[in-house]
Amino acid sequence: MIFGFNTDVKHVDTIYHVQSEARESEKLLQTQVFVRGRCIGKRAISYAKSAEQVGFGDPQKEQQLRDQHRLVLEAIREGKLETVLDRAETESLAAIKQLDVQWENSASVHNNRNLTMQLRVTEDGTAVPSARLTFRFARPDATPFYTRAVTDSAGSAQISSAIEAPVPAATRSMPGLAGVVSSA
Repeated sequence: MIFGFNTDVKHVDTIYHVQSEARESEKLLQTQVFVRGRCIGKRAISYAKSAEQVGFGDPQKEQQLRDQHRLVLEAIREGKLETVLDRAETESLAAIKQLDVQWENSASVHNNRNLTMQLRVTEDGTAVPSARLTFRFARPDATPFYTRAVTDSAGSAQISSAIEAPVPAATRSMPGLAGVVSSA
């Protein structure tokens, strides 16, 4: 059985996306925490020994995963997220270089019934070619839409999508936009 949990939770001015899943091949129950599409930490526990016990099955895995997911949510709400994340993972994430994404046409993304975003990815001011961009567009009362692009040699990429319905001016700031960027 495949199961998992996804929850958005706000603490102060930050929205955290918490995603928990059972990683069957590794016998792990893993919870990842994302901010603005970037994984900022993980918590994982092995269920390998429990799996050897008689009576241990999907319902027990699901309950353990649910408990772990709640633990992370509570830690975020209390401002104590670092206390529940795996230490090695937190330290290794701190060493990852940051990429910057500039939204070059943010003032004029709508044209007729199309949404076009022109983006540029840089690292310390230098263009990043072949960066993979993944975006999630979410609107109230609609299924999220995912799209991807890869930057060219100048670090630029364009994402275009037809809009099914007119977009009210109040929503043109794209509050439901989340993105993940990674360099190849």
